[in-house]
Amino acid sequence: MSTPNYSALGFTHILVSLDGPVLVVLMNRSKQRNTWDGTVANELQEIFALADKDDRVRVVILTAAHTAPAYCAGAEISGGWDILWDAESKKEGPHAHRDSGGQTSLVIYRCRKITIAAVNGHAAGVGMTAMQLPFDFRFVWAGAKLTFPFVRRGIVPEATSSYLLPRLVGQSRANSILLTGATFTPDSPFMQGLYHQILPTREEVLPAALAFAKELAATTSQVSIAVTKGLIQNSGNSVEENHLLDSRGIRELAMNDGEEGIRSFLEKREPKFTGTLSKDLGSWFPWWQQADTKHRKSKL
Repeated sequence: MSTPNYSALGFTHILVSLDGPVLVVLMNRSKQRNTWDGTVANELQEIFALADKDDRVRVVILTAAHTAPAYCAGAEISGGWDILWDAESKKEGPHAHRDSGGQTSLVIYRCRKITIAAVNGHAAGVGMTAMQLPFDFRFVWAGAKLTFPFVRRGIVPEATSSYLLPRLVGQSRANSILLTGATFTPDSPFMQGLYHQILPTREEVLPAALAFAKELAATTSQVSIAVTKGLIQNSGNSVEENHLLDSRGIRELAMNDGEEGIRSFLEKREPKFTGTLSKDLGSWFPWWQQADTKHRKSKL
């Protein structure tokens, strides 16, 4: 694939910049409290898909301006729930609906690069779901107000949050969060384990995430990260199957970046990994079968 020119993609709702190996994606709707609409969904899906295939990119950070009223105040629902429906679901019926937050979550979750959400403001609804849960790491401002308000809006948690949240914080905490629709702060016991780092001021969130991203980009193997994420997300149906999978991964990687890992260890220096996903990711990856989420003419 050709190398993307991120400054020339014509996005309107996000701003994108490449800082060495780190791609920074900035929400660009401060006046609208960075609310979610179809354009935001489409642009985020496009940028994470591009980053996944760009060998220059090691880490992707999603953030907002620290002066914005919110990281993301949720979906733009002032006109009602019609914002949720697309042409296909209107044409095919309710069974064909595909939540745009969920579609975005899937693209981020499947991204083979390290992903970081730098939450430097308040977050509600999709600002908590698609814009946080599918990421590998989350950094947050200590003063952020955080809420999954769905049961208080008469709908259900979206963007794969009822799958991801219990796996991140545990079933009991997820019950307390999703079944109450209450507002929490990052230091709440119900949020325990969700955030990699809690920062005292908004201004500190992105710099902390960026420093962490650059450290990981400099010290980890791009191919190893992709396979390790695959193992975490698709670890097999038994401990025996997991044993077969990680054994295959070790065998595949030992011949490339694995050799540099040993050399750098023996020479007492930082590794210089050269492997890329476009050239060095074996044909066995992915080893799992993804469910088909495309629109269908027949009922699900």
